[in-house]
Amino acid sequence: MSPGDGGQLQPLLDPTDEYDRDEDFELEERQKLEAALVKKVDKRMSILVLIYILNCGLYRLSLRALTEYLSLDIDRNNAAAARLRGFQKDLNLTDAQFATVLSVLYIGYTIMQIPSNMFLNHVGKPSIYLPVCMVIWGAISVCTGFTTDYFGALCTRFLLGFVEAAFYPGALFLLSKWYKRNELSQRMAFLSCGSLLSNAFGALIASGILDAMDGVLGQTAWRWLFFVEGTLTIMVAFLAIFILPDFPETTTGWLTPAEQTLAVRRMVEDAGGHSGPDVPGKSSQFHGLSLAIRDEKVWFLAFSLTGFVISLSFNAYFPTLTATLGFNPTITLLLCSPPWLVATVISLYNAR
Repeated sequence: MSPGDGGQLQPLLDPTDEYDRDEDFELEERQKLEAALVKKVDKRMSILVLIYILNCGLYRLSLRALTEYLSLDIDRNNAAAARLRGFQKDLNLTDAQFATVLSVLYIGYTIMQIPSNMFLNHVGKPSIYLPVCMVIWGAISVCTGFTTDYFGALCTRFLLGFVEAAFYPGALFLLSKWYKRNELSQRMAFLSCGSLLSNAFGALIASGILDAMDGVLGQTAWRWLFFVEGTLTIMVAFLAIFILPDFPETTTGWLTPAEQTLAVRRMVEDAGGHSGPDVPGKSSQFHGLSLAIRDEKVWFLAFSLTGFVISLSFNAYFPTLTATLGFNPTITLLLCSPPWLVATVISLYNAR
């Protein structure tokens, strides 16, 4: 209606337009704050890749590297071959006992994964819990270098798996507490690349230690393999205490109040508005366990992962198979790297 008609002036702007602009401004500010938050979390979580290389790569490849050298040097009648066979010879192990020492790690590893995550959720301090476990498994690795018989090697390997079980499920749990579902696959891919890269180069690094450290301070090469890797893990563990974050609700010191509030809020929103079970205290751990046991998707994933692990069983013998090409041990271990490097690239590409 025009002014000349005697009617009232129509407002030039709808009142809802100003509200919409405010809402858009708030959304833009949240997106900026969320992007800065994710970058901060990414920087701190990156140490998990290094820890995973130490966890999956070095320790599990330590005895495997010795096994590979036993196979790769089987036809070399020289002092070097005898030196590289020192582990089995020094401990007076039969072939069956040596295989048992290799596999016993997975007994403790399998037993402790679920209880470890339940305890981690109860404690709520992964920045303390995971590094403490690292220090313990680093110390156990050093102790492996002092073993003198089959029983000692068996005990250290079992305990190593028992303590190592805290890391991988704990790392996945920690990632799931900070990242939304659409962010999680890429971060898990980066974490898994630690395992792939360790498979590519772990045995080669271990072989370098075997070659360089034999006879130093009167210790054989295989003992130095465990001394060096155990000490390195303990050093990284102390760094992890100051780098790893706790859960969004319990972390302190590196986020602003607004960022911490957003970290909690966005995970609640991603979960559909539910922050978790209402059962307080220790019972909440068992409540969560009962929910998982009754979820058919968990069982499907468990059987799928079991099949995946079984399909990778060739990994322990891959260098032995590659050795049939007729190259020396160093070239053979280098030839084992490309498949794992290709797998790393494909994993990162698929997780984009």
